[in-house]
Amino acid sequence: MTVIVSGPEVDRAGEILTPDALDFVAGLHRRFAATRAELLRSRAERRAEVARTGRLDFLPETADVRSGDWRVPPPPAGLTDRRVEITGPTERKMMINALNSGAKVWLADLEDANTPHWHNVVSGQVNLRDAVAGTASFTAADGREYALRTDAPRATIVVRPRGWHLDERHLRIDGTPAVGALVDFGLYFFHNARALLAAGSGPYFYLPKMESHREARLWHEVFAAAEEHLGLPAGTIRATALIETIPAAFEMAEILYELREHAAGLNAGRWDYLFSIIKYFRDAGPAYVLPDRGSLTMTAPFMRAYTEQLVRTCHAHGAMAIGGMAAFIPSRRDPEVNARALARVRADKQREAADGFDGSWVAHPDLVPVCHEEFDAVLGGRPHQLDRRRDEVAADGPALIDLSASVAPPTAAGLRANVSVALRYLAAWLAGSGAVAIDNLMEDAATAEISRSQVWQWVHGAVTLDTGEPVTAELVRRLVDAEPLGGPHADAARELFVEVALADEFVDFLTLPAYRMID
Repeated sequence: MTVIVSGPEVDRAGEILTPDALDFVAGLHRRFAATRAELLRSRAERRAEVARTGRLDFLPETADVRSGDWRVPPPPAGLTDRRVEITGPTERKMMINALNSGAKVWLADLEDANTPHWHNVVSGQVNLRDAVAGTASFTAADGREYALRTDAPRATIVVRPRGWHLDERHLRIDGTPAVGALVDFGLYFFHNARALLAAGSGPYFYLPKMESHREARLWHEVFAAAEEHLGLPAGTIRATALIETIPAAFEMAEILYELREHAAGLNAGRWDYLFSIIKYFRDAGPAYVLPDRGSLTMTAPFMRAYTEQLVRTCHAHGAMAIGGMAAFIPSRRDPEVNARALARVRADKQREAADGFDGSWVAHPDLVPVCHEEFDAVLGGRPHQLDRRRDEVAADGPALIDLSASVAPPTAAGLRANVSVALRYLAAWLAGSGAVAIDNLMEDAATAEISRSQVWQWVHGAVTLDTGEPVTAELVRRLVDAEPLGGPHADAARELFVEVALADEFVDFLTLPAYRMID
């Protein structure tokens, strides 16, 4: 049995890809890869069943879990107050700025905000190790220097590994690509768990794109094996699960229950959630055709049902409820754009705090004070509001998938925006940047997924725009060709977008074909 590392040279890779660390990752892969493969097959089977029956509902066999009087462990050190969480890739300067931002938590994103170039995979681990050690610094090309602050607490690090669906082809174990999630988790945990504990924190994670409680059970088993390997107590690892797929919305309590002593909370991953709804019901008819992405807000009834159920589920079982992303990127050149956008961000965070969330996400350091103010107004001196149970919220399955109040004709402007944003994002992703500022919004793979999946649905559903023009493959190709797009990856981005937006069969994740196009 062998472990083979390939890919281009990466500075300081030897500090990360040590024999012991690779053996640890290989052990996780050999023990859990087969279960992961089985669970991915189950995803496809469940989606096919929903497409056949048109039904998605709570699981009758887990009713006792949903109604049970059980609790997850109390929040651990560093996660007792999560009122502001800033997200971003592990690029060195952005990492330092996030840790210094005043946010309580930094989501170190090895997933949607990261292109999995081998350089990014390895250098991200180097940067995380330096951050844990407190030694990270950076000197920009213009001479500006960045260093970790020592005058105030830095944000707690919570790492988001890749989802279960992604492989890591640069690390082959016994002839097969390693599971990307296990590579990201394993390298970070192996190198940093003890140092984090010594510093009064711990190895904390965000778990993306799960579609069932069985996938959460697999993470629990991975965590337990990792803790045993390093001789750490059970429950040392704590994880927050993103509820960002529509099937997971029907298994919130079950996901917390399966994580057991490792559970810390749930997050309302709004952008991937919208993508999942489109993906799951892409061929279910006009009632499931959502309007332009820009008009989809968190006040839509089906989104309100989702977020209120998340808060109720979390607080019923002692888990933190973390709100969704504020993706606005402030402009230093347009104060009017800033004023309008900041007002929307403030209203969004005000609503989340009032609904019972314990914290929320922002994408830019300038938004940290805004989020702080709104949660401070509700929390005061308390670190969270776990005592606010929201028992008045009923578990309402039909409300989660009733899109009727949000259905509106897609517009020509919305179609152009979807094509433009997706193309520009894909060109940047192929070049190595997974988090991209476009039109004053921080775009990542989740928002690109919404754009391309809407186009797929509109084309295959013969949708008519507000102009009376039908959405056809020919119309989309004209828009693709007309989009001004420069740089060395323009042609590849166009090719990739056409593949994931117009193919006869829906591609589950655009990052799967995209990964084949990078080093």
